[in-house]
Amino acid sequence: MAFISSYSKKERESNLTVGKQYQSIPIILAISLLIFGGIGWRLSFLQLQQGEANLAKAEDNRVRIVPKPPVRGSILDRKGRVLATTRLSHSAYLWPKAQKQENWQEIKELLAQILAIPAAELQQRVESAGYNYPSLIPIARHLTPAQVTAIEEYRSQLQWVEVDIDKVRYYPQKNLAAHVLGYTGELDREELAVKKSKGYRLGDVMGKMGVEASYEDLLRGEWGGLKLEVDGAGRVLSFLGEKPAKSGKDITLTLDAKVQKAAEAALGTKRGAIVAIDPNNGAVLAMASYPSFDPNIFSSRITPEIWQELQAEGNPFLNLALRGFPPASTFKIVTATAGMESGKYPPNTILHTGPYLSVGGTNFGEWNKAGFGSIGYVTALAWSSNTFHGQIGRGVGGETLIKWARLYGFGKKTGIELKGETAGLIADDAWKRRNFNDWGWTVGDTVNMSIGQGFTSATPLQVAVMFAAIANNGYRVQPHLLQADNQTYQQQKVSLNLKPETLSTLRTGLRTVVASGTGGRLNVPELPPAAGKSGTAEAPPGEAHAWFGGFAPYDKPEIVVVAFAEHSGGGGGSVAAPLVRQVMEAYFKK
Repeated sequence: MAFISSYSKKERESNLTVGKQYQSIPIILAISLLIFGGIGWRLSFLQLQQGEANLAKAEDNRVRIVPKPPVRGSILDRKGRVLATTRLSHSAYLWPKAQKQENWQEIKELLAQILAIPAAELQQRVESAGYNYPSLIPIARHLTPAQVTAIEEYRSQLQWVEVDIDKVRYYPQKNLAAHVLGYTGELDREELAVKKSKGYRLGDVMGKMGVEASYEDLLRGEWGGLKLEVDGAGRVLSFLGEKPAKSGKDITLTLDAKVQKAAEAALGTKRGAIVAIDPNNGAVLAMASYPSFDPNIFSSRITPEIWQELQAEGNPFLNLALRGFPPASTFKIVTATAGMESGKYPPNTILHTGPYLSVGGTNFGEWNKAGFGSIGYVTALAWSSNTFHGQIGRGVGGETLIKWARLYGFGKKTGIELKGETAGLIADDAWKRRNFNDWGWTVGDTVNMSIGQGFTSATPLQVAVMFAAIANNGYRVQPHLLQADNQTYQQQKVSLNLKPETLSTLRTGLRTVVASGTGGRLNVPELPPAAGKSGTAEAPPGEAHAWFGGFAPYDKPEIVVVAFAEHSGGGGGSVAAPLVRQVMEAYFKK
């Protein structure tokens, strides 16, 4: 009985265990279903919901884009001479993964030594790009043969560095027309942030000044690239495709390289500017400014030493042809126009001139300290009489003088396609009250303006536009640099509506300046008959500025030339007129 009881107890326990096992199966199945269901859902989510995104990520890891920059368009003068073009050079690039390598410090220090670039600058460039940058990071341009050789010699340490052929901006005539052409340079961080949406990228270059900047969209072109398949180590496995780069457009300027060279040679080391334009359509034939610079220096890295050397020249990037200075006696053309057009002082007017003109207790002296006696417009222009034109200005009044100054184009930008142009200044009563504690315009201010002094300032380009209006029989032209615009601007000249007798008197006066007055330096057999006007501007505490503007041939003008020499210390006829003569001789020499 005891055995039976014992057996029954064990059997019962065994039966209970078997029951428990069966009871746990549904639980195990439920857990399994949850686990595999979760896995299935996740796989479904990854494949169906994020399939495209994950495929793109895998593609990004497998594919590398090697960008190929476009060839920048060339810049030519009006006769097809090359002023700016592109030449091939070697550049160094770095794969983004290099910065995550164990030997990155070693790579960086070695590169810095070879490329003569501070290691900190390399680090900054790489960090700016980031580890996930989709293509090669440009780190140095314009490599020397020795640098290329050194990189190859250290290829085992520099396996993440690539040397490739690059396209570098080149100015074959160096300083020639530097202020017009400008230069190109690599985008900085701020510029890249603005330009990124237009397809610019790290290491890209763009026009920074002059025509290079103004016509950036035409010259730039479009990037292309190579599509490569790589393995996990970044090694190229196959070539997947190519998008050809689209070259920028060539542009032809109105400049004449021969005339430009003559203008720069005439200036020499004189601080100043020379402008030559076609009086019939405003095409700029030459625009020279000194000091100048060689734009080729910006095709490679600018060291602090190079920058300091440039600045020692006295701001060589400033285009003095677009800066304002007192126009001196060249402005007497405006004064004479105001006198005749007002009707108060017709072309046959005769005025007495003496040692000075007294206005409100101030004496405005005649430059020869004696006067010229009783004279008319032609003699007054020929000998640049201050007291004659001072009387005209005082008689017509400030408002009339200001009106004609602005009609000639003074006091506002000409609109030429170059940044940095100033408007000059034609002051009036409102301007003076704003700037001199409500002290209004005076008769003395009018007399000062009538001889191109006082508050008045004008750029050499504006003065050239004024001379063009006399040369072309009374039309204000639009200065421009693109040859394709010549016909358009010739049709858009603005008439000043000058009376024929006013024009005739002005032209005769300016011809007499050269034939027997202050512009005799242009009265030479090497030139056709010319006309012009000199100017000598007081510029305390420095020495006087010298001006001369002229046009030729007198009967059918083809060229206007204006020369300005800052603080030259001499008269316009003796200092600036010979500069104009040199440019005209180059233009007319066949």
